[in-house]
Amino acid sequence: MEENLLTQTQAVDFSLIALFFRATITVKLVMLVLVAASFWSWSIIIQKSVDYRRAKKDKGLFLEEFWSGIPLEELYKEKKDQQSGICEQIFCAAMDEWHRSVASSGRLIDGAQTRIDRAMNVVLDRWNEKLTSGLYFLATVGSVAPFVGLFGTVWGIKNAFQEIAIQESSNLAVVAPGIAEALLATALGLLAAIPAVIFYNKLSGDSQKVLGSVEEFTEEFSVIMSRHIDMNREKT
Repeated sequence: MEENLLTQTQAVDFSLIALFFRATITVKLVMLVLVAASFWSWSIIIQKSVDYRRAKKDKGLFLEEFWSGIPLEELYKEKKDQQSGICEQIFCAAMDEWHRSVASSGRLIDGAQTRIDRAMNVVLDRWNEKLTSGLYFLATVGSVAPFVGLFGTVWGIKNAFQEIAIQESSNLAVVAPGIAEALLATALGLLAAIPAVIFYNKLSGDSQKVLGSVEEFTEEFSVIMSRHIDMNREKT
């Protein structure tokens, strides 16, 4: 009897593909959603890693030039047509507003400092949105995917018990395939959630480091521009 049950169980295909195709339509949909969420999460993880690495590199190169002592006007002429990095765009936005605020007489229009600060903050907010986009999806997958997988497991176990009732048998050959299909949904949920949570925390920290250093540059450049504004007023 035991040998017969063992033979029946071994005859069942327990490969992932076979388990998927034997599952009900509801469990299949759950699995497909989780697989799609996992692939989308990894695409975000890879893209964000590349974006942060590029942002750090561009920021470092620009700040090295900025603090090298090059006159602001000369650096502006060099960078205004090729603004690739976040610090370059903030710098050029401030310099653009500086030039717009200079009247034909050479005197600065009132409120120049406020407008320059706003111009820099607009660029900073735009980059903040760009660098953090996609992270909320990772957070959502990390928190929701296990429960979606659990739903698929509960539904699969329900169907396994229904199969037991229909066949009026609780031997291993009847129970094992349904339980395996159900547990596969939970496994896929964890497979999607664990990397999403880990990389959400890592990438959130990376984005805060990048934006934090850029905010420091923005404040420092705002002070420099304030000094230039005061000097211009003294001359006029």
